[in-house]
Order: sequence, then C-alpha cells, then structure tokens
Amino acid sequence: MSLQADIEDLWAKKQDGLTAADATDDHLATLEAFLAALEAGEVRAAEKGSDGWEANEWVKQGILLNFGLRETEAREYGDVTYHDVLPLRETGDLAERGTRNTPDGTVIRRGAYVGSDAILMSPAFVNIGAHVGDGTLVDSCDTVGSCAQIGSDVKLGANTLIGGVLEPVEDAPVIVEDGVSLGAGCRVTSGFVVGENSVVGENTLLTPRIPVYDLVEEEVLYGELPPERRAFTRFVESSVSDHDLIDGGAYKPAVVATSVEEETLEATEREDALRE
Repeated sequence: MSLQADIEDLWAKKQDGLTAADATDDHLATLEAFLAALEAGEVRAAEKGSDGWEANEWVKQGILLNFGLRETEAREYGDVTYHDVLPLRETGDLAERGTRNTPDGTVIRRGAYVGSDAILMSPAFVNIGAHVGDGTLVDSCDTVGSCAQIGSDVKLGANTLIGGVLEPVEDAPVIVEDGVSLGAGCRVTSGFVVGENSVVGENTLLTPRIPVYDLVEEEVLYGELPPERRAFTRFVESSVSDHDLIDGGAYKPAVVATSVEEETLEATEREDALRE
C-alpha cells in the first residue's frame, strides 16, 4: 500500500474507535514514515493547482492521527523535561543544506519541513506540517503554525504570527508564497493567501474577515492579497458609528494594497477608493 492509502486506512480505523492505547507497532510505524515524508518535503498539507491552493486532506488526517494515536510522554530538551505526544525534530540535516538555527529557543517540531539555506532565529517555533521554503528567514519571536505553507526566499519579520489551519481537513492552511516580505509584527490567519513577491507593512493583520482594498485592480478582496502588492493597514468607518454609546465615530481595520513599484498614493485618492 502507498503511504496515502496507509494513512487513509488508519484514519478510518480511528473513526471506528481506535485509540492510542490500542495502537500497534505497525500503526506507529506508519505514523513515523509519514512524519519522515513531511520532514523530507515528499508530502505537503497543501499544494497549488490550476484552481489555486488546495488542502491535501489525507496529509492533514495523518497529522491529526499523530496526536490521536500517541500517548503523552515525558521528553527531554536540554535540561528541561516537557510532556508531549511528539518529540522535537532532529536538525542534523539542516547544516548539510546550508540552513542554520540559533540556540536557546528555536523549536522545530517533528513533521515540519525546512528547506535549504534558510535561517531560523531564536526564539521561533515551527509546528508539525509546516513547510518553510529555501532561503526563507524565520526571525525572532516568529510562530509558523501547523500546516502553514511558507514559500522560498520569504522574510518573516520579527514577532510575526503565521496561523495554521489543521482542522477542518478540507480547508487550505495559511499560504505565504515565494518572495514575500512580511514586516515585523504581522499576523496571517485563517487560510489567508499572501501572493508572491508582495511586501506587507509591519503590524498588518491579514485574515479573511478583514477586507483588502486592491487599488491596482480597483476591487475589494477577502482572504487573499494578490501577487506583487505593497500592503499596509488603514482604518475605515464602521457602521457602529451610529450607536448612541459611540462618541465621535468608530472605525474598523482594513488593508490597502498598491503596486509594489508605487511609493505612495495621494491621500484623497486613497480615501475615495476606500469608500467606494
């Protein structure tokens, strides 16, 4: 059987009541092979097709099985004992590919892929199922969530949070495509897709619930930032401004996207576009 078939079979057994206490050595061997395939980049939680990014449901099922069919154990990290179902990822292969991770707080969980010539600065956390591409910088205090797909030559500024989306298994996770630069303090959540070669200003929140005002194509988007955009946070008027308890108006966050080549836009032009 293929690895996919093995995982799907094990998933069916889990739905029929298989527990961690019942898991056999063969079951655990399947889970180990699956984690090794994730770490080698042979399987991914999501892939880009002709219709955009789509989740590989069986891969996300395999990740969930690693939580559901393993017992929590006492494990050692340096002089610290911690308790988890998974150990940390072995990192001996990273140096062979020109990747470096700094000590005292760079945590890579089992089942995470890290490409060649990448840099992970402490403290940073890369969760199971995450895919970090070649030449990417994961800066200090960054979190890369479970199943998040980070492209090649990406810069994640310090204190950046990349969400994951492990469940539901049919939903695509957060995607940051090749060549993206995220400023310090950015947050990308809930399956948002950041298009390639975009530059995002610091402290910008990208989530499907916040509109992206794309001034290049003159449209309002949700859940995606098109490729080659310069994006930053602005605030637009909120409907709750009319409430009696609100004195002086109320505003909600929005994201403005312009061409990367453009340095600025006239304030009046931007304000008009936001209110169309």
